[in-house]
Amino acid sequence: MTLTSSNPSVGTAAAVPHLTIRPSSGWAALDLRELWRFRDLLFTLAGRDLKLRYRQTFLGVAWVLLQPLFAAAVFTAVFGVVAKLSTTFLMSFAGMAVWNLFSTTMSKSSTSLVGNAQLVSKVYFPRLVLPLSAAVSSLVDFAITLVVLAVLMAFRGVAPGPALFALPLWVALAGIMGLALGLYASSLTVSYRDVQYLLPVLMQLMLLASPVGYEVPAEPRWFHVALMLNPMTGAIEAFRWSLLGTPAHWWAVAYSAAFATIAFVSGALAFKRMERRFADVI
Repeated sequence: MTLTSSNPSVGTAAAVPHLTIRPSSGWAALDLRELWRFRDLLFTLAGRDLKLRYRQTFLGVAWVLLQPLFAAAVFTAVFGVVAKLSTTFLMSFAGMAVWNLFSTTMSKSSTSLVGNAQLVSKVYFPRLVLPLSAAVSSLVDFAITLVVLAVLMAFRGVAPGPALFALPLWVALAGIMGLALGLYASSLTVSYRDVQYLLPVLMQLMLLASPVGYEVPAEPRWFHVALMLNPMTGAIEAFRWSLLGTPAHWWAVAYSAAFATIAFVSGALAFKRMERRFADVI
């Protein structure tokens, strides 16, 4: 949708400003100017999401820390001790940090429309604000996890090098990938509620197919190739490279960047095409 304004006047009557809401098309789906006009709503929704998530929980924000800590401990034991793969607790925690950014952004943006059905059906605003607000709240959780990771690195005596300056690129890569897939899922969830039940299963399978808790092994070859076909592999490796100096396959990083870019642009356009039906079917 786009907003246009006009000031008609009749005779000497004062001009009466009004807004006309018209459907947009093409690249207007990425109307950054309109999104900027609704930035206050975006941050209000993101803040509300954070408050509702932890208001009636006993541990509150501590859940943001306990989940990756527990998962990193399990992954280190399973992949390091049992599977004999190259891993450390720091590697697993860093992998879980960037994975949680991706998965949380995707899962929250996928339900952002049905979770705000009253707003969608009664009030005009760019619907893209809803999945974007979910991405912003996920970034807040990620920032808390990143602080804990910095403390763990200091405790272990691990100091990042100049590669640390590239860290925002890998954070953006994981976030955009999660948002891109979330745009598709949120659009489909409006018409097909089954999607919200299918996504958790797919996310668990994708987690198992990602090198979150270990370095990508060179052998067996089929396993190496299968991991590299996962677009999150490049983002996870690049993130750990910036912080821990672990090796990264840069062609996999380029593949992840290309996948995220194409998925985001096509996801935004698909979201905009289906947006006209949201209020009618939600």
